[in-house]
Amino acid sequence: MALVETNVIYNGKMKCLYLGKLSVLSLLLELERDGFCQNPFFECLVAEVPEEYKSNEGFTVVGYALYYYTYSTWNGRSLFLEDLYVMQEFRGKGIDKSLLCKVAEVGKNKQCVRLQLSVLDWNTPSLDFYAAKGGQDLTASEGWHSIRFDGQHLDKLADEAPKD
Repeated sequence: MALVETNVIYNGKMKCLYLGKLSVLSLLLELERDGFCQNPFFECLVAEVPEEYKSNEGFTVVGYALYYYTYSTWNGRSLFLEDLYVMQEFRGKGIDKSLLCKVAEVGKNKQCVRLQLSVLDWNTPSLDFYAAKGGQDLTASEGWHSIRFDGQHLDKLADEAPKD
């Protein structure tokens, strides 16, 4: 298995199917656009196996880690792991750990002081995986809540911005 740094998601359908959100597939064009621009919005590592070990569906790219840089006014440079995904048939082979460790290495090489991510509350295998690697659940320990503005609420906020 090889880890390949790239700015594109190969077979992004995998993650969408896992979450049961086929409508997300329409975002693939946006992901490609946003990863192949002058200043990419994200970076991506992919796990690729040799052709002879390809997936049942015929893919050689069997996992990926999509991440981007953030900044903490308290701590400085940070990395946010948006997605870590490994195809079901390749789980339990250390690919998830390899991707996670490689993202951490990328962050450390850029002087990032932390790696953050979000996990859905029902995804106990992932929660257990990150906890076993030393990840801290900030929901319980620090009381952080994730807040999102989208759709009409984002539009309304933007419309209320002071005009220059």
